[in-house]
Amino acid sequence: MHPPRPGAAALKRRTALQALGSVVLSLGTAELAFGASLVAVRVWPADEYTRVTLESDTVLSVKHFMADNPRRLVIDIDGLELSPKLRELVGKVHADDPYIAGVRVGQNQPRVVRLVLDLKQATAPQLFTLEPAAAYQHRLVFDLHPVHEADPLLALINEKQSAEQKAAEAVQDALGEFIGRVGKTPTPPATPPGPVAPPVPAPPVIAQKPSPMTQEKIDRLIIVALDPGHGGEDPGAIGPSGLREKDVVLSVAMKLRDKLNAEPGMRAMLTRDADFFVPLHERVRKARRVQADLFVSIHADAFLNPQARGASVFALSQGGATSAAARWMASKENASDIVGGVNFKAKDSTVMRAMLDMSTSAQIKDSMKLGGEVLGQIGKVGRLHKAKVEQAGFAVLKAPDIPSILVETAFISNPEEESKLRDAGYQQELVEALATGIKRYFAKNPPLARTRQL
Repeated sequence: MHPPRPGAAALKRRTALQALGSVVLSLGTAELAFGASLVAVRVWPADEYTRVTLESDTVLSVKHFMADNPRRLVIDIDGLELSPKLRELVGKVHADDPYIAGVRVGQNQPRVVRLVLDLKQATAPQLFTLEPAAAYQHRLVFDLHPVHEADPLLALINEKQSAEQKAAEAVQDALGEFIGRVGKTPTPPATPPGPVAPPVPAPPVIAQKPSPMTQEKIDRLIIVALDPGHGGEDPGAIGPSGLREKDVVLSVAMKLRDKLNAEPGMRAMLTRDADFFVPLHERVRKARRVQADLFVSIHADAFLNPQARGASVFALSQGGATSAAARWMASKENASDIVGGVNFKAKDSTVMRAMLDMSTSAQIKDSMKLGGEVLGQIGKVGRLHKAKVEQAGFAVLKAPDIPSILVETAFISNPEEESKLRDAGYQQELVEALATGIKRYFAKNPPLARTRQL
């Protein structure tokens, strides 16, 4: 017995469904998706700039404009629905954020979400998207930069003068306390009068005026640029137990800054002093803006083999790398911009990248001297991966006029070395070694080349 044949209405519905199926099969992923799904929202506040990142499973399309009274940045995101993940952004902005006063989120139109960032100061926002990289999917990034950039060299000098004034006040307070104690000392009993010996005249004090070269050394402020690698969106290498490279190197760099700042006539500048991302060319630019005498980039990288261990020091190479490992390391570090997220559409990106190709043989020669001094000292703290300074094409070492080295303090991928890097005592040993190497370099190579007197 055959089943009953469908009627005309049923046949019409079946034909319509088949046609719809053909259309659906012809559509791509973008056309099928009703909207993007947010994976994560992140906020990276810092004095230099605040970054907000929206990570999603597909590319987000946005429009934005600035508004006044009150000052705010308005961002409309197409193809996105209001979700609990997006509402998390409101709670991620803290009261001490230098740029964002608050965030408001709403469904402005169907499939269009509006973000409103209430701003604390005039900003020059940059909005851009990033392709999937490392562990990240598609990212929409908006960076809030100040309209007027502060003079870092002036800030460094003011900071030094303030520290010296506080130190002088502390000495005066201690001296006053000592004099007060002396004044309260009981007077000893009087002794019988006797013959008084004539006073012995003190030798005359001859004021000698220092030579111009000596005076220049005295007046000269030595500036060391310290560059803690990675930061913000870029965690760097991650150890077996979860220790992040960006956290370790920031801790070491801040300790080293304090150590160098305690040296007379020396001041250290950090390319980042918190957990935020700094592009490679911007790290170089920061060092040049303060007219740094040295540039030391601090890292704690990982290798494919977890047994790899030991510290290394690298300088720039105008030719090929001195080893396959050095070439691999340079390639990995140079990829930091991709992971951290650089706005390649920014106006100055082409100029800054051209600047990174201005390396000179004189800079490399001085960098090798600096690297040798530092390597000799950190070799006393722990094992060395290589007993000589290696060379490769590290983008962050390409300041044309500043001796620059990159120090791999240890392999964070090695469980034993990761444990050492976590230890504050071991970090302090590294700091002592780095500071000694830097001072030994200056002792043999006095920094007399800067034209601007501080």
